[in-house]
Amino acid sequence: MKVVITYGTYDVLHLGHINLLRRAKALGDYLIVGLSTDEFNAVKGKKSFYSYEQRKQILEAIRYVDLVIPEENWEQKVKDIKEHKADVFVMGSDWENKFDELREVCEVIYLPRTEDISSTETKEYLKTLD
Repeated sequence: MKVVITYGTYDVLHLGHINLLRRAKALGDYLIVGLSTDEFNAVKGKKSFYSYEQRKQILEAIRYVDLVIPEENWEQKVKDIKEHKADVFVMGSDWENKFDELREVCEVIYLPRTEDISSTETKEYLKTLD
C-alpha cells in the first residue's frame, strides 16, 4: 500500500483544497492529512474561522481523506512520515522547495495550485459582506 501525507489548515474549504486532496490521493492508496491545530495556527500568526475539531470533521467527510492527524509544530513531519510509513509527501506549489529536506525520508511532490482560488481572498471577500 502506498501512503501519501499532506499538511494544511483547510479553513474555509474550497475547490482548491478538494483538487489538492483528490490529486494527492491519486498518487497512492491511503491519504493522511496533517491538520494544523488552533494552537499551531496561533504560532503561525493565523486564526481559522472554524475550530480544529470542526475542520477535522469536514476533512473526514471527504472521500479522498483516509486519516486526519493533528499538526502541532513544524518539526513533526519527519516523525509523522516514519510513524505512518508515508511514501510520498505532497504540498501545493506555493510551498515549492520549502520541504525538500524531506526527500531524505520519502518522495516529495509539489502540486500546482488551483488558479484564482485562495482561502485568504475568500476570507477577505466574506468580510465585505457584513
